[in-house]
Amino acid sequence: MKIGVGMGTPPDPPAVWVDPAHVAREAERLGFESFWLGEHVTSPVHCESFSPTFAGGQVPGFLDPLVGLGRASAVTQHIKLGSGVTLVPESHPLRIAKAIASLDHLSGGRVLFGVGPGWNREERAMLGGEIKRPWSQIRESVQAIKALWREEECEFHGEFYDFAKVRCFPKPRTEPHPPIYLSGVSPRLVERMVEWGDGWLGFRTTPEELGARMRELRERAPRAGRDPEEFEISMISWEPDRELARRYEQAGAQRFIVQTQQLAEERQATETLERIALAMGL
Repeated sequence: MKIGVGMGTPPDPPAVWVDPAHVAREAERLGFESFWLGEHVTSPVHCESFSPTFAGGQVPGFLDPLVGLGRASAVTQHIKLGSGVTLVPESHPLRIAKAIASLDHLSGGRVLFGVGPGWNREERAMLGGEIKRPWSQIRESVQAIKALWREEECEFHGEFYDFAKVRCFPKPRTEPHPPIYLSGVSPRLVERMVEWGDGWLGFRTTPEELGARMRELRERAPRAGRDPEEFEISMISWEPDRELARRYEQAGAQRFIVQTQQLAEERQATETLERIALAMGL
């Protein structure tokens, strides 16, 4: 089982952020396989969306994840760098393709590309994202991103995005492209993953529920001409629970990501990572 770690929010109010470079360097030293950063561009003051994580729908604060992963890339050699997740409806695919490819190019092919709509509908609307059909928008954006990575000259004409022929460089180092992980718990998640994804970033899912998803994957993948074994399943936990990781592994997961919160300064961050590493048997 691969063990990853996610760097969460700072204390509230967010006055000081620990440098992701420090956290990633320590994570690599301690044997973590991957380092993850999530995304929220803004936090609308008046928010009615339900948050599974943040009370009252108020996000304490997030560093830009790709800037943070760029910092992490510069001070590490082997640890994978995960966007967990990029809120795809909030950015144009031209910008996402450029940013992810640049990070993958500079890191030597270490990017894991998590995608999702996010829970905050107000934030998504402010940034031009689709409210009622976000996954349709994400699917189309990913189609455009893959084309931009694959083709020397690319044009795209879809429902949500339309652009004339362009050149977009650099291309990712990872062949054919960085793996794309769908996030969330939608009933259609496996269907979408089989159609255009490479894996799942799951959370708030029991091992038994994961087992049911894996049975669905084994049924759907061959019908789409894909091997069920090619998909990588990652489960996120807010606690370093080794027994839970074992049960997830038995159900079919390959990666267990421990999400940290409230990292206020470097010493505390190191101690937190050391505690997690010990608990997970690293």
